[in-house]
Amino acid sequence: MNSRERVLAHLEGRPVDRLPLMPITMMFACAQIGARYRDYCCDYRVLAEGQIQTAGSFGFDYVNTMSDPAREAADCGARVEYFDSQPVALVEDDALLADKKRLATLKIPDPLGGGRMHNGIKAVALLKERVGREKIVEGWVEGPIAEGADLRGINTLMTDFFDDPAFVRDLFDFVVELELRFAREQVRAGADVIGVGDAAASLVGPQVYAEFVWPAEKRLVAGIQEMGAKVRLHICGNTRRILNGMGRLGCEIVDLDSLAPLAEARREMGPNQVLLGNLNPVTVLRNGTPEQVTGAVAQCHQDAGSRFIVGAGCEVPRDTPPENLRALCAYAHQHKP
Repeated sequence: MNSRERVLAHLEGRPVDRLPLMPITMMFACAQIGARYRDYCCDYRVLAEGQIQTAGSFGFDYVNTMSDPAREAADCGARVEYFDSQPVALVEDDALLADKKRLATLKIPDPLGGGRMHNGIKAVALLKERVGREKIVEGWVEGPIAEGADLRGINTLMTDFFDDPAFVRDLFDFVVELELRFAREQVRAGADVIGVGDAAASLVGPQVYAEFVWPAEKRLVAGIQEMGAKVRLHICGNTRRILNGMGRLGCEIVDLDSLAPLAEARREMGPNQVLLGNLNPVTVLRNGTPEQVTGAVAQCHQDAGSRFIVGAGCEVPRDTPPENLRALCAYAHQHKP
């Protein structure tokens, strides 16, 4: 059973030889090949090389195209800053939709138009060509509130929910269509799974989430699944108040941050939802010992039960000791669901 077969079988509830292993690596993967992070974000060949080398060295069951949340916003015309050794930054003080009336004339860019989305699609295609028979290839899109915040500015968007709810709904409609177009081209390029990152969803309360965010997320998830891809949802931060809603989206994988206990997620989402995570990526994975990592992931497994995929609570930090990451990986390699 190779990695691709293992993940797909596990998602379908069929027996597997061991637990799947799908930790998020971005800056860590870039560091493995000694590249500049701006190149990892903007040159699909650098990203693919970092992912392939990291997945091979540590025995991951997948490769992914995550690098930063600014691909779609940059192609829409948002002001973005790039750095050699830190993540891409959206310039919120100069947000593309600082004047919300601009939304009415904003056009969805062509994902194959030579911009940053196109670069991500090329990364999917190259990963599929090189390792796609052996490993899961995972593409990525931003979720409705995350991309809405990238375009509007996160602080302004938070007041829009109360000051202009009609605008928020129009903005989320735009984002869902944008992300579906981007996802479709990634699936055509060979993505088995599309990750949906909706980080800002953890910053709103359950009422706002249920009224505005969840319906848009549901349309996005359902649209991706209609394309034939699996969906991996990741929402950074404390999602304890919205766990039930996250479970009702129907994603094949719910990837939880360390602030949301897996035991609570299991109670809220039921026995069949596949959960991924979620030991603390800093205090345990980066700063702990291999023995502490092993103990923490064993507790995650116990809390999540058999419908579980091994990973950290968010991105593996760039300077994580290799022996700590190997301890995380060894648990997956040595344990069945």
